[in-house]
Amino acid sequence: MNNSGTIIVSPIGDIPQWISQTIARDAGEFFGFNAREEKVLDDILFAYDPERKQYHSTKILETLEKKAPSDSIKIIAVTKEDLFIPILTHVYGEAQLGGKACIISIARLITGLEAMVASKGYKRIIKEAIHELGHTFDLRHCEDQRCIMHYCRRIDDVDRKSSQFCRYCNIFLADNIMDLDGKNI
Repeated sequence: MNNSGTIIVSPIGDIPQWISQTIARDAGEFFGFNAREEKVLDDILFAYDPERKQYHSTKILETLEKKAPSDSIKIIAVTKEDLFIPILTHVYGEAQLGGKACIISIARLITGLEAMVASKGYKRIIKEAIHELGHTFDLRHCEDQRCIMHYCRRIDDVDRKSSQFCRYCNIFLADNIMDLDGKNI
């Protein structure tokens, strides 16, 4: 476990507590940092697009980064709201490549009460959280369809990919974390 810097998991709106707690636990273990849940944004109405009836995720990232706690190395927000970027109909999440902030939406990852407790919904949420955090550690999309950094167009793609980095992404991640440690985060 790295001693400096914390991954913050920030629920936005009415997110079941088990989701943010699970992301904090799994992301902390996965990346080797301390992690905790902390509400940073009360709402994301500022990012709502009435024509699309969705929330522009890039605007949320900018605000999230500005309001991130001083001890955070990375911050991931979790929302139930449907997210978009202008060139796509929707996104499961978005991240600042090599930056501090990322966000995921559970809107398309889980549906219905049964899915909330099903392991498939849980796995999707964790995969997408790790994927977006991977981008903040400067990892790009991977061509390996089994790698957690593989780009997913459909929910079936999320289900198909593994919950681990491929060998190359793992090496790149380790190098980036080592660089961060060298900067005394």
